Parts: sequence; structure tokens; C-alpha cells
Amino acid sequence: MELIFLGTSSAVPSKYRNHSAIALKAFGEIILFDCGEGTQRQMVQLKLSPMKVNNIFITHLHGDHILGIPGIIQSMGFRGRKEKLNIYGPPGIAMVIDSIMNLGYFTLNFNIEVHEIDGGILIDEKEYAIECAKTEHSIPNFSYSIIEKKKPRFLRKKALELGIEPGPDFGKLHAGTSVEVNGKIIKPEDVLGEPRKGIKIVYSGDTRPCDALIDLAMDADILIHESTFQADSPDKAEETCHSTAQEAANVALQARAKKLILTHISTRYKKSKILEKSAKEIFKNSMVAEDLMVVKVK
Repeated sequence: MELIFLGTSSAVPSKYRNHSAIALKAFGEIILFDCGEGTQRQMVQLKLSPMKVNNIFITHLHGDHILGIPGIIQSMGFRGRKEKLNIYGPPGIAMVIDSIMNLGYFTLNFNIEVHEIDGGILIDEKEYAIECAKTEHSIPNFSYSIIEKKKPRFLRKKALELGIEPGPDFGKLHAGTSVEVNGKIIKPEDVLGEPRKGIKIVYSGDTRPCDALIDLAMDADILIHESTFQADSPDKAEETCHSTAQEAANVALQARAKKLILTHISTRYKKSKILEKSAKEIFKNSMVAEDLMVVKVK
């Protein structure tokens, strides 16, 4: 599982930071969170194929989080995509996608299914689930939680004791299917250990610190939180409905997160380490994201 930061700037891009976009490479696909201008160019640099993106999750409808969508959709069409693309976002996202479909001349041979969200569980697959919660920004913003569903350990010794031969039956039982051995039905729970907690990653989008985000991020392995401002600009952060590095650190602390990654950095900060230092004063395991940074998640 890899967490890939394609864009880490706030509203205005810089020489070193692109507009907001994060890719999660996991479960045999690439899941995209926000899609700012230039996202597909960043993906090219890291050899990430847009053809492997089946789900795009948009936090809110400010331009720095959505203006890369037209390009990535058209590139999918040029490459001959056939599979459906799902786009999730706040109310109004359907109108945005409708406008994109009338932007210029191009042909698509795949369907785009748009989901206007209002909180709760959005995807519940065999290997993972994605949930969202409405958080506090100047316009509707949704934060997202990605939770890995980890299989219990397969108790090989117990299986052998029950007379199960190594082979396909091992796989069936581990996948949750009962098997018959010598006329006896062996159930998965007979050979599986205790349930295991999977990886949990939470992405804030643009937000003020709030209880909804703390609840969503509770016990997260990684909290990705916007940090538009340094600690010396709390009034500016509040005025623009953003967060300071210290406020993000407080959210991580209250949510009992294991790691905090700061993103959505204002261009006023030429040296981002000042933000990291500020966050670490409250939450030690903090770091600032950089464009094209890849974090391996275990």
C-alpha cells in the first residue's frame, strides 16, 4: 500500500507544489482524492496510469481541488477506456461534471457515475471501506476515511489437525468459505485467528479543526490534515476556514492518530520545516508532505 502526494499546495501552485491531489495505490487499483490542476502530469512523473483509477473522491468544489478532472477524463478517453468511472463529491459535483462533459470536443466510450454525498459509508468492498464526514470549511467539505479490511490469520497447525490438506481448501477457508473433509464440514472460524485491525488513513480536505473530523480520524494510522498556515496566523486561518499546523497537531492528538502528515501548504512558506516544527511541539510524529512524496503504509 502506497500513499502518493501528487499536489500539496494551497489555492495557488508554486514552483515546488502542485494543486491538491493524493493517490492511494492499494487493493489492485489507484484511488484518487481530489484532482487539482496538473494532477495527471504529476501521475506521469510517477508512472501512475489513470486507467487504474476507478474512484475519484472530491472533498469540496474549490478550483484547486477539481480543475484537473477535465484533463484526466479526456486522457482516459484518448486511451480507450471502457470501464466505468465513479466520482464522489459534495452536492454540486454533478453540475460540475455535467459542465466538464460539455467542455470542448472529445469522445468517451465509458460511463461516468456521479455520487453526491452527505456523509456515511460510501464504499464497502471485500478488502476496504471508505467513509466520509462533513467538516467545517467556507463551502461544504467532506473528509474521507479509508479502512483496510484485514483477514484473520490462518491457523495452519489447527487446519492440519482437522485433517485439511494444504492446497485449495486452505485458500477457501481463509477467504471465508466452508469446506468438507472426510464427510465433516469445516467452517472458516474453525481455522482462523482473532480479527485483525487493518490500516486506517484519513484525509481532511480543507477544514477548520472540528469534532466531526476528530471522530472520523479516531485511532487512524495516518491523518493527512491541511496546514495552510503557521501557528502565528490563527486569525487568518479562522477567517479563511483553514487550519494552522498546531491546530492540525491538536486534531491528531485528540484523535489518537499514529502519524500526522501536513499538506495544503501556503506559498508564503518557502521553508515548510517551520510548519513541521510547530506541529511537532504538540504531536511528535508529524511531517510535512512534499510533491511526489511516496509513503509506504504497512
